[in-house]
Amino acid sequence: MVEQLKTGTTTVGIVCKDGLVLAADKRATAGHMIADKRTKKIYKISDDMVITMAGSVSDAQLLTKLIKAEIKLKEIRTGKKPNVKESANLLAGMVYENIRKFSLIPGISHFILGGKDATGYYLYDVYADGSLTKCDDFISSGSGSVFAFGVLETMYKPDITVEDGIKLIVKCVNAALQRDSASGNGINIVTITNEGAKEYLEQEIVNKVQL
Repeated sequence: MVEQLKTGTTTVGIVCKDGLVLAADKRATAGHMIADKRTKKIYKISDDMVITMAGSVSDAQLLTKLIKAEIKLKEIRTGKKPNVKESANLLAGMVYENIRKFSLIPGISHFILGGKDATGYYLYDVYADGSLTKCDDFISSGSGSVFAFGVLETMYKPDITVEDGIKLIVKCVNAALQRDSASGNGINIVTITNEGAKEYLEQEIVNKVQL
């Protein structure tokens, strides 16, 4: 029997009336062991687009590098920036192909892609099987998503601002950190507004006995 690498996380994306807010915790796990306490799970793939990752770390990291390179190549070849929809479709195709390759370690990766282009702000759920869903309000992924969704379902409002979206997304991740053992050690928050994608907050949580 082959022992599979199991990972857990909490990532969240929120659509606001003036932009997007995305966040993720900082813990990476291998089974019951905490493998890394300072993992980065949000990456800019262009000036205006960001992805969060969950799943098998090696596959998620590789696909992140590939989609970033493909977007840059497309911009060079066409002379214009790819829009959010075609970038999401491209990433979904990569995930679809990756999950169907034979491997002793399943290539499971789940992404949330958020970005802006000339037509507006968009949030997409790129599921682990390669399916693609446009999200009009919010989305969460990873083992802590069930707790994040509980907060989102009760507190999200369609006309929420980015400022209030940041406060809400902190509550979502905090809820997961309290109940999901595979999520923890801190939070990264990125906002996407008319100024582009910017890291709003990176904070570590240290749990130690103080004498």
